[in-house]
Formats: sequence, C-alpha cells, structure tokens
Amino acid sequence: MPRSPLMSVDPPGPPQLEAGLGLAQLGRLLRRSWRSIVIPTMVAGVGAVTFVQMVSPRYTGEAKVLLESREAAFARSTQERGEQVAPIDEQAVASQVQVVMSRDLAREAIRRLKLVGNAEFDPAVAEIGPVRRLLMMIGATANPLERAPEDRVLEAYFDRLLVYAAGKSRILSVEFRSKDPELAALASNTIAELYIASLEAAKTDTARYASTWLGGNIETLRTRVAEAEAKVEVYRARNGLIGSGTASQPLSAQQLGELSTQLSQARSAQADLAGRVKLIKEMIKDGRVFEIRDVANNDVIRRMVEQRVTLRGQLALESRTLLPAHPRIKELKAQVADLDSQIRSTAERVVRTMENDARIAEARVESLGAAVDAQRDVVSKGNSSEVQLRALEREAKVQREQLESYLSRYREASARDAESATPADARIVSRAVVPKTPSFPKKVPIIALAVLMALLLSMGGVVARHLLTDPGEVRRREPEEAAGTDAAASTGMAAVPPEPVPPREVAMEASPAPEQTQSAALHLAPSTALASVPGRFDLDGLLARLGTNGSDGVGHRILFLEAADVLEHHVVLENLGDDAASETLLDSLAEALAARGRTVLLDLNGPACGVEDVGLTDLVADEADFLDVIQRVPGSRVDRIQRGYLDLAVLTEQREDLDATLDALAQAYDWILCRLRQEEGTAEGAALPSLLEVVGGAMDTVVIASNREADDNELVGLYTLVEASGGRRILVARGRAVAEMSDRAFGSDFELRRSAA
Repeated sequence: MPRSPLMSVDPPGPPQLEAGLGLAQLGRLLRRSWRSIVIPTMVAGVGAVTFVQMVSPRYTGEAKVLLESREAAFARSTQERGEQVAPIDEQAVASQVQVVMSRDLAREAIRRLKLVGNAEFDPAVAEIGPVRRLLMMIGATANPLERAPEDRVLEAYFDRLLVYAAGKSRILSVEFRSKDPELAALASNTIAELYIASLEAAKTDTARYASTWLGGNIETLRTRVAEAEAKVEVYRARNGLIGSGTASQPLSAQQLGELSTQLSQARSAQADLAGRVKLIKEMIKDGRVFEIRDVANNDVIRRMVEQRVTLRGQLALESRTLLPAHPRIKELKAQVADLDSQIRSTAERVVRTMENDARIAEARVESLGAAVDAQRDVVSKGNSSEVQLRALEREAKVQREQLESYLSRYREASARDAESATPADARIVSRAVVPKTPSFPKKVPIIALAVLMALLLSMGGVVARHLLTDPGEVRRREPEEAAGTDAAASTGMAAVPPEPVPPREVAMEASPAPEQTQSAALHLAPSTALASVPGRFDLDGLLARLGTNGSDGVGHRILFLEAADVLEHHVVLENLGDDAASETLLDSLAEALAARGRTVLLDLNGPACGVEDVGLTDLVADEADFLDVIQRVPGSRVDRIQRGYLDLAVLTEQREDLDATLDALAQAYDWILCRLRQEEGTAEGAALPSLLEVVGGAMDTVVIASNREADDNELVGLYTLVEASGGRRILVARGRAVAEMSDRAFGSDFELRRSAA
C-alpha cells in the first residue's frame, strides 16, 4: 500500500475521564466542603456531652455462679461412684439461666431486697397524674394498685436484671443495674444466693419424697421375694430336680453327661485298637515284624532275635569254606527259618490279642450307647418340669433384684435427706462488690462514637450530594482542575485549555527551540499547537500527534526507541557537566503524559537488575507479581517497571505472557510507555531486532528518537526495521538542536518522517 510523504495529524480528542471520584478528587471535595462537615460534627459532640452530663448514672453489680456437680460421695451407691458424672452442656446452662430469671425466684428477691415502695422500681410510689387517672377511669390502662405488690415491681425488676453464660463456659453472670450502687451489688448477691438455695431445696425435696415412697414399699417387696423363693424350692423337691455340685444341675442331666463322657472314651479306645490291628497286619504282610513295637518289646522275641543274629553270623562264617549243600550250612539255615517262624507266630498272637481288645471295646461302646439313649429319654421327660422351675427362679430373681435396688435407693435417699448432705450443683465463685464507677453512661465512648458517626455521615452526605447534584460536571471539572493546578505550579500561570486540532497533512521535523537550547522540538502548523508541559523540551507537536489515551478504557501503548546517536549525545552532555542533560526526551514525554492520565514506563532492554530486585523479565517469567515490580519514580507521578534480573530471552520466548502483561497494564493505566535502546556492542543492543519483532505489532504508536539526518542510512535502516515489525504509526523526533533542513528533505524522494498509519 503506497504511503503519503506527509504525516496525517489527527485532532486530539478530550481526555478520557473516569466515572466517580478518585482519591485526589475526593480530598479536594472534602477540603472545599469543610464547613458542611465540621459544623454537624461539633453539634453532635456538644449534644453527646450534654446527654452524658444530664442523664442519671446507673451502676451494675455482678456476681458469678459456677455450675458443677457437688454431690457427696457417701450419698451415692457403689455402682454410681464408679460412673463418671455427665458434663453440663450448653442446653443445661441455658436452662439454668431461665431458672435464675423465674418469677418465683424474682418474687422472693423482691421481698428480700424490699423493692416494694422503692421509687425506682415501684410505679405506685410515684403520684398518679390526672391524665393517667382519666385513662384508668375509662379502662384504657390498668390501675397499678389493683395488682399484688411484688407483681408491680416485676417489670422494672426484669428490666434491670441480666443473666447470661460467660462465653462457652459453665459460669453464669448475674448482673443487676440500679441508681444505688449498694443496692446493685446487694441484689446480685441475693439473687445468686436464692438461686443456689432453690437448687438445694429441690434436691432435698426429691430425696425426702424418694425415701418416703421407698420405705413404704420395701416391706411389701420383701414378702413377695420370700414367697417366690419358697415356690422354687417346693417345685424342685416335688419334681426331683435336685441338683448337686456348683452347677446345680439335675441328677438325670449330670448322669447323662457322665455317660456321654464314658461313651466318647470307649469309642476313642475302639478306634485306636482297630487302627493298630490294621497297621500290624500290614507290617507282618510286608515282612516288617521287627518294626512292630509290641513285638520288639517282648522278651521272648528279643532273645529269638539275638539267636537269629548269632545263627546268621555263623552261617556267614561257614559259607566262606562250605558249599550250600553241606549239612552244616543246611542246619544253620533250618535254625534261622525256625526262628523266623516263631517270631511271626508271636506277632500274630499279638495281633489276635489286640483284636480281642477291639471287640471288647466295641461291646462297651454298644453298651454305653444304649445307656445314653435310655438316660436321654429320662432327661427329655424332665424338660417340662425344668422349664417351669426356671420360670419360677427368674421370677424370684427379679423380685430379689428389685428389693436390693429399693434398699440401695432407700439408703441413698436417707443420706441425702440429712442436713447439708445434698449440696446444690452450683456455687458462687465471685460475689458482687459495690461499684465505684457507673456502667451507664460511658462518657468518653459515647462522645467519641457520636462525633465519629457525625463525621462519617456528614462526609458521606457531602460526597452523595456532590455526585447526585451533577455527576457529569464533577467528572469533567476534576481532571481539568488537576491539570491546571500542575501547570500553574510549574509556570506560575493559569493553565490554558487545549484547542481542537483540525485534521490536516503537515510535515514533521526537528529544529531548535527559539532559545537555541539543546532541546528537541516537533514543529507543526501554528493551529496544531497544544499547551506544553514546562521542561527542557517543547512537546506540543508530539503530544498533539499522540492524541488521547486508548479508546474503550484501554491504555495507549507507545514504543519509544532511542537511537544510538541520541544515547551517545546524552553521555557527552553528562561528561561536559550539563545539569540539564539529566532530563531526556523520554523523561519529559513521560511527565507530560502523566499530567494527562496514569502513566507507566517499561524498560525493555535496559541494564539488568541486582539479585535482590525484580522487573519486567521476572514478571513475564512468573517469578514476581505486579506489586513487586511497579515502582514510583521519585519526585514524579510516573510509575516505572525496570528490565528485571532474568535474561532478555524470556521476553521473546514467552511472547504470550508478555502480551498478557501488556494487556493487564493497559487495563490499569492510560499510557504505557515502552523504552528500547539501540546500544551497539552490548547484549541488550543485539536483542533489539527480536524485541521489536515481539512488541512492534502490539504498539499503537512507535516514536524513534534520533539526531541523524533524514537521508542517513542508519536512520533509514532503523525505520525500516520498525516498519517491518508491524508498527501501526511511526513518528520521528530529534533529541537535540540541529541545523535547519529544507522542505525538500520531506519530499517524495524521502519517505522516512511520516506516519505509518
């Protein structure tokens, strides 16, 4: 798309104003309306002082009662002594509060304190006026003299009595208010004593009633227990259910148990013998007669074995010299075979003996089984009698246990009925003392609260009235007053409101100011001049080109690129001792933008921070928060975010996080001024192209500060680099005085100093 060689100057719109009141505007509003705040506050203070001086003081007496179990140990049964007493819960404490405030206790306290006839509590003491007499005649109000004396005082009594639980504890606070401090303390102590006395009386009455009732029923219960136990014994003897031993079982059941035991033993012996016979037969069949224990333990067999061993030794000896057909060899073999036959016969006799024992055990098992079956029939026949006997025993047992329980409770009730044997489950832990200072009114807190409330309400009324009267005018006037105040403070002159700038095509160049100082100036047509911010630079033209901050409440993003020659020129001025050199074009621009709205200055490729400091790179890398990196420039209204401690590669590698950071700043600030430096021979300067590629397209305006000539290759290359990064609008400004340039430099042959829009 072809570009025009001239720059299009857009008319600056009115500054975007915030809805409502800011802190600075609120302070000015309150200072202007100080009379509307101070007068109501003083009136409220005087009224509070008058009130606390005229009202009659009242004193509060406080007694504290602790709820706890105080039952004497000797008055409790043995079983109850081993049990843990249940703790008093919140519901029990709340119930005791209502007991203290009961009407019966109130009437007794009124009589003890002699409140009837006291002008503070008894309305009948005061003289009845004609109006009240008339109301009493027509029935509109009750006659206080018709009520009982204590009932007339009840309303005033309860109005001055306060009983509550202290926090979540088991302590009841009994407070009583009165104009007489001695009466307040006496009433608190009297109410606490009456409450404890009522608890003691209630426990004593309960114990006395229990002992009387139990004493009348114990004798009757004893007769019933004796009759029940007699029935059990008679029935047991009649049905032959006589037991023996500790188990007290019937004889038939005991005999059945013994027979069952013998039967089990006989069956075990039979099974053992049968198993042994079977095993010995198998061993004889396998030729392992000598392994049978009963055979090996026989003395005859042992001697035969010894002879057999001797004969086999002789046979082995003779076999060395004689042939098997020799008579001696045959004799020895015959003797050995005879011994083996005798051993086998002995083993078979052992087997037959065990078989006989097994048959005897079998017969015993059969006999015992028949006896068990017969005894079982006898036991089954006696079950019905046993069931009836158990029923009689249970009834007798229940009667006996009830009698023992009545006796235990009777002894307990008798012990509690004794004097001072049943202390109340509460005691006074703090008695009320005569108060020296009144509880009402609290003079200092009442006066302070009245003054504070009047101050807050008057301030709120001033702000509400100001906003509701003309909120649009307030929002328009406050920024103008702030800007005018700043301009007047620096120049000593009244601020001049900006004039509208018509859109037109003008050439933009850098030339020295009229005072021939080394400052930058942007010369536009005379009709485009704005009121400049006093300082080292004339910024009217540049501010006019920047216009207002972003639309829709989003801040205007400006990339300020300082060329290498501007940085070198500034260093030279500092070395020459120029005091004004400390103020750069960027500083002046930031201050000018701060006068228009909230401004933040971001250092993209400046020097790295120290180890303990954080900045932009740390914020993008999520190593720091916004509150940690945003700092206020000393003596200025400009906020600043330095480069950071981490490497610049974070900004290019985490491009999405950088965009999110810029978006967040745009929501909070009106002007976001990003600084880039073209430093040759440094790592920061080498990162310039990559940083331009990242942030160039995200900027609304790019300002190049350079002192080079318009046809300088370095300046042309820098402009091309910015244009390639996607900058929407590119402006060029000089940072020092140079010779005048002809208008030919801005002709069609050179398209550098122009708007990128």
